[in-house]
Amino acid sequence: MAYDTKLIAGKLRRWEKYLLAYRLPAWDTIPDIGLYMEQVIDLLKGYLDYMPPELKEEQIITGAAINNYVRRGYLPMPVKKRYYRIHIAHLIMICTLKQSLSISMIRQMLPAADDEALVRRAYESYAARHAMTTTYFASEIRKLSATLLDHDDVPETAVSSPEELIAFSAILAGFSRLFAEKLLLLDDKDLKTGGSIEVN
Repeated sequence: MAYDTKLIAGKLRRWEKYLLAYRLPAWDTIPDIGLYMEQVIDLLKGYLDYMPPELKEEQIITGAAINNYVRRGYLPMPVKKRYYRIHIAHLIMICTLKQSLSISMIRQMLPAADDEALVRRAYESYAARHAMTTTYFASEIRKLSATLLDHDDVPETAVSSPEELIAFSAILAGFSRLFAEKLLLLDDKDLKTGGSIEVN
């Protein structure tokens, strides 16, 4: 593989700036007027605009996926084929989480589909955690990429090439998914019922 280090550094700086400004929509700004399926899909594409343009060929969400989520009870039924704030909040959480978890694992994290007060609390908590995680991630990638970004203060953990940064990112994603799944599997368990954490 041959990477242009200056190009990578420029992309890292632009993405960091974008991520630090990016936020999921506030609950009150999510439309609650009853949108049709195609309008919901377009809205979600706008909300989840942090994917690089090169990867946007993959649909963030499709009508078939939304219908499947409704059928499986992840979302409440639409009202006369219209989707409201409660539906869109669920879909935002699903779409952002499915980058790293299977839908069966995500289901455990979703609030009761038809309780609007519960969905609001869960969504607002999730959006706040998403913002904190985004800031943390951008900060850690900045440190990790210090050599590529020509920083004066380079930590020991910094990578020395784009290939190392790619490998680190892929490995981190794998461990993060495994860790989240292990924690989700502990739901409703305690030491008496076999809820002890094991290495494998």
